[in-house]
Amino acid sequence: MVERLLMIEDDTRLAQMVSQYLGQSGYQVTHAADAQSGLDRLQARGAEPLPDLVILDLMLPDMDGLEVCKRIRAMPGAVARMPVLMLTAKGDPMDRIIGLEIGADDYLPKPFEPRELLARIRAVLRRHGTTEAQPQLMQFGSLQIDRDARTVSVADQPCELTSYQFDLLVALAERAGRVLTRDQIMEAVRGRELDAFDRSIDVHMGRIRAAIEQDPKTPKRILTVRGVGYVFARQQD
Repeated sequence: MVERLLMIEDDTRLAQMVSQYLGQSGYQVTHAADAQSGLDRLQARGAEPLPDLVILDLMLPDMDGLEVCKRIRAMPGAVARMPVLMLTAKGDPMDRIIGLEIGADDYLPKPFEPRELLARIRAVLRRHGTTEAQPQLMQFGSLQIDRDARTVSVADQPCELTSYQFDLLVALAERAGRVLTRDQIMEAVRGRELDAFDRSIDVHMGRIRAAIEQDPKTPKRILTVRGVGYVFARQQD
């Protein structure tokens, strides 16, 4: 099955280059030159299949890319769970942190190598679509993680997580009771080590805690081990 990508990017020359490169790798790329046309494509009903992933530029002429990402996450149904890979200008750490906080699954600083973009797309889609040959339903007290449906609930109430945050939670839950460094966590879900001063894991952990903890400021499920990383508690409510 051909995987479909929507690229929301105002730089037409870059979009054409990326579309050609990804097309040679088997992807079908649709280009939207501004934020509104990209959102319109996602909101269209019955016109064409939804894309499997959105490549979203941060700097767009009619709307900030962060606002576009926020609107995607607020859309109904499958659109809200669609993976978003954000392109950030000059790799500004604050842009990356804000993007992750509002629901982007990954980021790539401009300028970038097309090969790295392709690798990141494959990694995000793999995380989003993979079902491991392990118990599909994980239960920790009132916390339930369903691998098949890729859903999380606490006391039967659904928790909103991005695709990447879901995979982070699964990676921790699989290793319950084991302290993991940030590098080990990222390696488990993304297949690469952290960049120097990369705090994206901390941003995601904050979002996960906000979704699954009764009091995110006093977490009981995902604990911080100062100077080391994180541990998922074996015993929960």
